[in-house]
Amino acid sequence: MGLRSEAQAPTLEMVAAKAGVSRATVSRVVNGSPKVKPDLIEAVNAAIAELNYVPNRAARSLASRRTESIALVIPESTSRVFTDPFFALIIQGVAVYLASTDYTLGIVVASETNPDKTRRYLTGGNIDGALVVSHHSGDHSYDRLGQAVPVVFGGRPLHSDGESYYVDVDNIDGSYTATKHLIDRGRTHIATIAGPADMPAGFDRELGWRRAMTEAGLDATLIEWGDFSPASGVMAMRRLLARKAPVDAVFAANDQMALGAYQAIAEAGLGIPGDIAVVGYDDDALGSAAAPSLTTMHQSMNELGAAMAEKLVKRIEGEEVEHATILETRLIVRSSS
Repeated sequence: MGLRSEAQAPTLEMVAAKAGVSRATVSRVVNGSPKVKPDLIEAVNAAIAELNYVPNRAARSLASRRTESIALVIPESTSRVFTDPFFALIIQGVAVYLASTDYTLGIVVASETNPDKTRRYLTGGNIDGALVVSHHSGDHSYDRLGQAVPVVFGGRPLHSDGESYYVDVDNIDGSYTATKHLIDRGRTHIATIAGPADMPAGFDRELGWRRAMTEAGLDATLIEWGDFSPASGVMAMRRLLARKAPVDAVFAANDQMALGAYQAIAEAGLGIPGDIAVVGYDDDALGSAAAPSLTTMHQSMNELGAAMAEKLVKRIEGEEVEHATILETRLIVRSSS
């Protein structure tokens, strides 16, 4: 008689079968996740004790050919990633969720990396899946990435074929609500600083603004575009004011551009909201601390990041998930409107 051989050693799958639960549930219990019901924790722990199961992360990874690594891919410049609160909050949401799993997180800032090098890394067996945020429609490499590993997008891919997996907010309804708020406040010359038209958030938020303006019978030609950065908001607002057309309100497609608009409005000797009311989108910390405080559409980037990570982990572990998850937004009224 000798020691139990490696082939005879109890496995995670054996524990799952014994406890009558999924492999993913056993993994969560082993890693101390708070998301498992007490009765399931009890059943898993009883099975572990009966089988004398000893978790071995390295052995499980070899057996399943998994790396237990997930890449968060951000196709933007490093300067944007580390200055825009949007990305920090998404990263936080992803990291907090993954802390209760076996998976570790790696961040790939893709725009300043050789595209071929990035593609080789993502498809070379280094990761089990990828999260992609700030995706531009002209870049189809991330659509093709889904042929190699599971992918979940933050934001609806602009030219989705219905097979993509993503988490988003209702950007059309959110921008419609923001614009309708300005209309209800009696503003009749409402401009917009739209985001890039090749990004779902930019395209959809412009569409919501147009819908509200058209329904109210108002001029929907007061539009300039930015790239979601504060500097682009300054330049877009300057261009709007240079038209010499009446402007008594502006809806900006994110808070960063809205705060850029603040600067251009002040440069022109105008006041907020007396001369021009301003509404943004995101509800980041800088907007609430601005003077005057910024009216905005709230969306939880922490929640979005966590929902993306949860959907991806379930896909990796073979669970069925919906292709689309849509999170709620709500209007936060402050002094700027």
